[in-house]
Amino acid sequence: MNNTVLEIENLSKEYYLGEVGTGTLSHDLHRWWARVRGKEDPYSIVGKFIDNTSGNIKPDYIWALKDINFRIQEGDVLGIIGKNGAGKSTLLKIISRITAPTNGAIRAKGRIASLLEVGTGMHPELTGRENIYLNGAILGMKQHEITARYDEIVEFSGCELFVDTPVKRYSTGMRVRLGFSVAAFLDAEILIVDEVLAVGDLQFQRKCLGRMENINREGRTIIFVSHNMGAIQQLCTKAVLLEDGNLVAEGECESVVEKYITSVSGDLDPSREYERNIRNKIAQIRKVSVTDGKNVNGHIDLKDDFIIDIEYELYKNISGVNVGMQILKVTGGEAILSFPDTELDISRLGERKQAKYRAKLRIPGNLLNTAKYIVKVGISDKYHIYDVVQDTTFEVIDNVGIVNHLGHSRKNSVLSTQIPWDVELIQSI
Repeated sequence: MNNTVLEIENLSKEYYLGEVGTGTLSHDLHRWWARVRGKEDPYSIVGKFIDNTSGNIKPDYIWALKDINFRIQEGDVLGIIGKNGAGKSTLLKIISRITAPTNGAIRAKGRIASLLEVGTGMHPELTGRENIYLNGAILGMKQHEITARYDEIVEFSGCELFVDTPVKRYSTGMRVRLGFSVAAFLDAEILIVDEVLAVGDLQFQRKCLGRMENINREGRTIIFVSHNMGAIQQLCTKAVLLEDGNLVAEGECESVVEKYITSVSGDLDPSREYERNIRNKIAQIRKVSVTDGKNVNGHIDLKDDFIIDIEYELYKNISGVNVGMQILKVTGGEAILSFPDTELDISRLGERKQAKYRAKLRIPGNLLNTAKYIVKVGISDKYHIYDVVQDTTFEVIDNVGIVNHLGHSRKNSVLSTQIPWDVELIQSI
């Protein structure tokens, strides 16, 4: 395996739907006899589901994973991403030896520590102190190892005041903090962390990411599963993408995340029209477009200005109505730019009951970094939100290669603003 710490070869996992086993002795015997002869399982139906409208028969078996192959090198931080039900948790459970694969093999070097579910290894009637020793033992730590790390574990978890309180009285976040702290301070070669970090508060999530970065700097390997693409890109060096139990992409983190985002959000849609029957009958957004000044354009060059064009209708002559806009990053969904609400000049309506308006906002070049973005537009007043849309997407691209030329730090930044430096000579050496 050389520098490989984990190798997964032709890994598959099959589940029976509804009951444990096949349900009948005859089915079990048929499966066993087929396996002895090297034949395909006669009861496995892959990719077909019940359709009550057509009367199709429900399959008895389903593949949660199918022919998964990849390797993890020492010191890698691997992100496993995919939609719900893609097979991520099943893969982690097999790697952690919680469940066995149906086919294939896993070869690992060193000890594996995993934190897969809230409260894993925690006994509700035991105190936090007792659960630290229990959870550490489950993860493979010796008693003297746990004792040597005990103070660090408790301090990191932030549960010092409650360490002698039964865990059944802990909040969900406290149990996660305590469980992660035990796993994080285990001297394991491979650390596996599932989406459980989403339960903790923002401060603890930052501590966890910082701890995992420290673990990686020590040369150890991390397998990280999350739906937060920002955290995946911040922490991981490589990624794999699972879809319906199949591995569909593997490689550098940025390219795999990009493929996942494309599969979820679909193609870019820089112009959306809205024809809806809304209840408020006061204000409605009709169209949002991203243009280069002349044409609708889903791909905007990093250095070029672009315009966000918004069309909306007001149905009543009321005061204090505002239109506002945000630009969000598709990865993670966080707001990158927020533009102040602009009060609409409704005095122009006069006695008319309805009027259509257009608002344009020019975004300067060299502001947004290369990424895919969503435009969010809303109409509201001081007390009510009348309409919100969040479907228009566009991408900022770098045709010249400025971002890549300036290195990794510029590549991962949120903004790409060109601000002049003031440089002066202090002393000749």
